[in-house]
Amino acid sequence: MTSTVKRLRAPARAASHRAPAALTTAGSRTAQADPRWPAIAAALAGLRDGHRHSVRIVDADCACGLLLIEAARYARTLGFTAIEGHGIDGAPMLVGRARAAATRLHDPAIGLTFALADMAQALAQEAAFPADIVLCHDRHGTGERPGFARLLAAAGHLVIGDPVSAARRRPAA
Repeated sequence: MTSTVKRLRAPARAASHRAPAALTTAGSRTAQADPRWPAIAAALAGLRDGHRHSVRIVDADCACGLLLIEAARYARTLGFTAIEGHGIDGAPMLVGRARAAATRLHDPAIGLTFALADMAQALAQEAAFPADIVLCHDRHGTGERPGFARLLAAAGHLVIGDPVSAARRRPAA
């Protein structure tokens, strides 16, 4: 069976999907300012509208885990009852910060893990059980590292890239 993988870039000005004011923290405001946030919120809302109760999100190059943590929190506000998040990064200090931040999240419906790993190997392992959503910076989907677009597509059903990263790469015309 062939699965269709969608590659989605966040629109410059999309409909605003914000967490309820009672759940908004400084971290969530930062995550919601990320250019990928509208696409993340729309994807989660679409899954929930499809009567899904669980979601699996992988964040490639998660840094300190802020976007993944806030995506998981937002999924919970939408009514998901089982949220699995997996962050991958190659920087030990950032993974440590992400793990520390995840310990402050006390919700039994949310399970977060952060791994210090080689990105190519970690994405190849994710293909065994593809995520619903894969978050990435577009530099992984280009020629900078051959094969990353294929690894990203295999790691999840929907890949949400960062258009800002792509814009920084493009040479001036």
